[in-house]
Amino acid sequence: MPFEGDSVRLAAVADTHSQPHAKTRERLEQLEPAAILHGGDIGDLRVLEELAEVAPVYAVRGNIDTTARELPDVLMLDVGALRILLTHIAVYGPKLRNEVARMAKAERAQLVVCGHSHVPFIGRDQGLTVFNPGSIGPRRFSLPIVLGTIDISPSGVKLQHIAAETGATWLPP
Repeated sequence: MPFEGDSVRLAAVADTHSQPHAKTRERLEQLEPAAILHGGDIGDLRVLEELAEVAPVYAVRGNIDTTARELPDVLMLDVGALRILLTHIAVYGPKLRNEVARMAKAERAQLVVCGHSHVPFIGRDQGLTVFNPGSIGPRRFSLPIVLGTIDISPSGVKLQHIAAETGATWLPP
């Protein structure tokens, strides 16, 4: 993934289910990402076209994306010195699935970005950082509607969640 400068911002979204939140585009434009990562369960693939109007999109197929045969199940992305494994189902609760951890380690990824659970999550397991941006699609149960940012700079990587409605940083209650 080509980018310019010492620092780069990526946006991460997942689980749009054909209906991204009405403020998704506005939030993404405010963030000015170099690229958008979609962690699957896209639904209508026109969602990717709409996201691509803001920034280049890198997406994987989710379990509802049965007709999206052109999308990979796993995507490896190199952003500067950071290697990202993007896949839909990567965790079981707060734990990284063993097969995903093995694949990430074999590919020398440091960060796993996923979707599926709709639960926003930042954690470490099996020596890897795990980031689920949460869902930017229709509300599921009482879960928040959020997206994520991945800020990569010479000093490290910063992950955070952004509330779709307000644009404010979202933290668990």
